[in-house]
Amino acid sequence: MVIADDQALGESEADSPRGGPAATRSEQAYTALKRRVLDNEFPVGSFFLEQELADLLEMSRTPIREALVRLANEGFVEIRPRHGMRVLPISAEDMREIYTILTALESEVAAEVAARGLSPEEIAALREAVDDMEAALVDDDRKAWAVADERFHRSLVSSSSNQRLRSVIQQFWEQAHRVRMLTLRLRPKPEQSTREHLDLVHAIEERDPAKAWKIHRTHRETAADMLAEILSSNGLTNL
Repeated sequence: MVIADDQALGESEADSPRGGPAATRSEQAYTALKRRVLDNEFPVGSFFLEQELADLLEMSRTPIREALVRLANEGFVEIRPRHGMRVLPISAEDMREIYTILTALESEVAAEVAARGLSPEEIAALREAVDDMEAALVDDDRKAWAVADERFHRSLVSSSSNQRLRSVIQQFWEQAHRVRMLTLRLRPKPEQSTREHLDLVHAIEERDPAKAWKIHRTHRETAADMLAEILSSNGLTNL
């Protein structure tokens, strides 16, 4: 997912009257607002009027309105009276459902790519992500670890030949992103998780789909159980 920064948005808006074609402005607004929701810059429950968002992104209200409709359809916000939006929370039950879906679908991807085999470049991308995870653990940099972890999973899923499967996984990854980042410091140091990523790479290199499926399913189930425990023990019912 490509994220445009605010400077780029401002420059694009200045390039032509009101920022160029409506579709382009709408996409820019969607991308910028979605980033703020995913990165918790717009906290859960916060409310913004269309005009406030238009002023923030230096756009007209039309592309803002179109972007909000997309975000509402994806479950990130709800459109409220008086032409505004509220950032929706994600509950512990939501996360359990999301991880059930990710566990099933990503395990199938792991088996698929192991059966088919990956190119040297694709394997290198997975190994580089694992290397970055290991380096982040040495520095105890949880955010850097999470970035590398997400890059690993996105690289894995992007290797699938099933476009619809990739699209569904992407959607649920984004829904879980906020909670993963908010609970990053509450989880144990992810050393075992990092080893499981490397084990999956080995299974893919060995062209062993059953082993790859089992490793990834166990990995996801463990992560789901851990996250549920974190949310429960800390009384985090809605994030």
